[in-house]
Amino acid sequence: MGKRAFDIALSLTAIVVFLPFFGIIALLIKIDSAGPVFFKQERIGRGFRPFFIYKFRTMVKDAPRLGRDITVGDDPRITRVGRFLRRTKLDEVPQLINVLKGDMSLVGPRPELPRYVEAFRGQYEQILAVRPGLTDLASLRFIDEAAVLAQASDPEDAYREIVLPKKLALARRYVRERSWRLDVMLLVRTLDRLLTRS
Repeated sequence: MGKRAFDIALSLTAIVVFLPFFGIIALLIKIDSAGPVFFKQERIGRGFRPFFIYKFRTMVKDAPRLGRDITVGDDPRITRVGRFLRRTKLDEVPQLINVLKGDMSLVGPRPELPRYVEAFRGQYEQILAVRPGLTDLASLRFIDEAAVLAQASDPEDAYREIVLPKKLALARRYVRERSWRLDVMLLVRTLDRLLTRS
């Protein structure tokens, strides 16, 4: 089975399993705060093709206009339900739709905002030779990224100058070493970390 077929089969199975919970999560989001259930944001995919990534909304309506793109620590824009969804990473579940559509893979470098891709375009030439993914080496390394950035005097500078270069190094390593064995290991380790956090 090829990687794309594996992505379709596993993401479709996961959507069917999670489907009963989608309604519950959607209801909690609507009860907790005004606004849509889903949040979408432009990211850059394989071959520098832009696409919209989907998440359950975890912040107040129009949050991007009320602050920075980066979320750090106890950002006041995060809703009560949003905090739970972020802690458990359930806000990322709608990205299974991105996998089905072919925008993303289950495993691959995490997709980034256009302005960061442009700032590091040379490195992304190699990284975006593959589909971005739900999880990768950097996802596990920086699973508590918001808490780490909250300790910086300037989170935006810290992300661009410290965190993102480390993420890019791990993304390049994944592209060089990618294999079925590595993908399965990353999926298992990600699931283990998520269950532990929950």
